[in-house]
Amino acid sequence: MIHKVHFRIFLSVVLLSIISIVSISSALTYTSASLGNLALKQAMWYVVGWIVVVIIARLKNEYLYQHAWLLYGLGVVLLILLLFFGTPINHSKCWFTIPGIGSIQPSEFMKVFLMIALAIMIHNFHNDYPNPTVKQEFFFLCKSLVVLFIPSILTFLQPDTGAVFIYLIIYFSMIFISGLRFRWFVIGSLLVGIFIGIFLYLYFQKEDVFTSIFGTNFYYRLERVFNWSQSSGLQLENAMSAIGSAGALGHGYNQTPIYFPESSTDFIFAVFASNFGFAGVIGLILIIFFFDIQIFLLTRKKILDTNKYIIAGILGMLVFQQIQNIGMTLGLLPIMGITLPFVSYGGSSLLSYMLLIGILYNISNQKKQNYQYR
Repeated sequence: MIHKVHFRIFLSVVLLSIISIVSISSALTYTSASLGNLALKQAMWYVVGWIVVVIIARLKNEYLYQHAWLLYGLGVVLLILLLFFGTPINHSKCWFTIPGIGSIQPSEFMKVFLMIALAIMIHNFHNDYPNPTVKQEFFFLCKSLVVLFIPSILTFLQPDTGAVFIYLIIYFSMIFISGLRFRWFVIGSLLVGIFIGIFLYLYFQKEDVFTSIFGTNFYYRLERVFNWSQSSGLQLENAMSAIGSAGALGHGYNQTPIYFPESSTDFIFAVFASNFGFAGVIGLILIIFFFDIQIFLLTRKKILDTNKYIIAGILGMLVFQQIQNIGMTLGLLPIMGITLPFVSYGGSSLLSYMLLIGILYNISNQKKQNYQYR
């Protein structure tokens, strides 16, 4: 069963890679020529990605776990440097530009580093306190929130709100299965509710106070999010028109009928749906569902608790991004600049996902042992 599971995961990634390259190739019609052949670049990133999988498979997960805090520290340093030396693109400093390679987005790798650091924290906490008291759990949660907030604040300052949401999803997914008392989730939900209430009150009723605290740039980004239900804007309207006109079988490869921005990244689903129609969309969703189920099946093994936390973080991140990306493309959810994993164009994001595939491969082949990480 073990080998069947990781074979099915690899098969899913191969199918998604084919869909990705075909869709990006189709999107080239409306992509700036200055960006080059993004489909070819995506294929090359996939080749590099599989090399990353092989490297991680040879290193084993224990190597990553033993260097968890070094990786986390590296991610934080890169996020700090980004604020000073990042290349501004669309009013955001989310990328380093490396001549001959392209743009590197540190927040994509920070997702993985955060998962590993949190998994080690939870593992060590339960090793140190098999039957923790309420006080011990409280201090653990405070420390884990510090680990979460450091990259979240740095990423928010870029600004990259979508990545911050993903950090939060990873955190809550992993903490939820950590075995802590349920009361913390009730208290956390109440505090989050109160914070959101105050936040929305300031946004809608005290605009001057809100902008003085968060800045006008963030105010207008939120305005875009809150206006999503009106389905307004060239990007969303054209994407929905392309999808709606596709019918059962679509317009055909490279026959996207209308232009919309970010067609190879955030709105790649619209390109695929317009080309291959309702039948293609059902096929893509089935592949995504099959992929997620195979990852979940790894939890049925007798694996390290550290690996279970990692799987929770991976699933939480992937499911959130899949639902959010497809939902925003269909006008059902706010547009947040979140890509479709393994399908949207992006070297940094793809390499980070392939790094996770390497981790999953190791989990599927790993015998249960007892480890202590610090």
